[in-house]
Amino acid sequence: MLAARTARDIRVGPGALAGAARWILGAMDAPAFRIDGPDEAAVPLVLDSPHSGRAMPPDFRAARTEAELREFEDCFIDELFGAVTVRGAPLLAANFPRTYLDVNRDAADIDPALLAEPWPDPLRPGSKSTIGKGLIWRTLEGGLPVYERKLSVAEVQQRIARCHAPYHAALKALLDGAHARFGRVLHINCHSMGPTTSVTIEGVAGQPRADFVLGDRDGSTCDPSITEFVRAHLAGLGYDVRVNDPFKGVELVRAYSDPARGRHSLQLEVNKRLYMDCARLERHEGFDTVRARLGTPFDGLVHHCAPATSAASSVPP
Repeated sequence: MLAARTARDIRVGPGALAGAARWILGAMDAPAFRIDGPDEAAVPLVLDSPHSGRAMPPDFRAARTEAELREFEDCFIDELFGAVTVRGAPLLAANFPRTYLDVNRDAADIDPALLAEPWPDPLRPGSKSTIGKGLIWRTLEGGLPVYERKLSVAEVQQRIARCHAPYHAALKALLDGAHARFGRVLHINCHSMGPTTSVTIEGVAGQPRADFVLGDRDGSTCDPSITEFVRAHLAGLGYDVRVNDPFKGVELVRAYSDPARGRHSLQLEVNKRLYMDCARLERHEGFDTVRARLGTPFDGLVHHCAPATSAASSVPP
């Protein structure tokens, strides 16, 4: 059993977003992550939600309001995929916010402009760091700075040790265990997206986005038949579904995928307008419908991903 299995998610209390000048003062006193559902996969399926955390560590010291930082949170995605955990799939969820540390980045994807001193090892800043959204976010949308200070090497290293390393170790352990048991494993990397396009991502702002976007990095992280299975199922429910447009998947699907060896990773983005009020950061009346519908593709999918003789043939109803 993983140590964080019994950790309770910390939720922002009533009135936490009241007023535009509400500053981050809360403390994160929970483990870096938790696992919902079984401790080990009972089916060849593992989910993770890296961006739904909202417990603010006391060393964050961000210059932005809580409302500004939570705009980039994948709000309630861990809960939205809860219908899948009762089918025997564990869901790993971060408790900390992505603006504090983004586990969907390589540990060396650090923007040197954020540091108060030289990093002791070679860095690999990528395209996300270029726009201020690497391992440690430097800016929000429109170039709004997250900090009014530079970060020391020691505090960034501490964040990596406390959040990034254990999250990745836990995900790898879950995936390795499922693969050892079934010979194949499907990793669903769960996210949400804003209702409309942005200049940073699509080059134009304010256009409606699809209901769902599936990302397999142009077919490199997941068997195309699996991607198509999920796309066709969601489209059959009446949703507008795109593949790799505009979101292809980032580090978590890249790092743990090897389709030739039965390790498949698929990113699944849900449009926030389907289930929440983005202005109030609250669930709306569509939440329960989307939650129930998200569970339905996986009954057939676990059979699609596993030999007929495996334990996956006894998926709970």
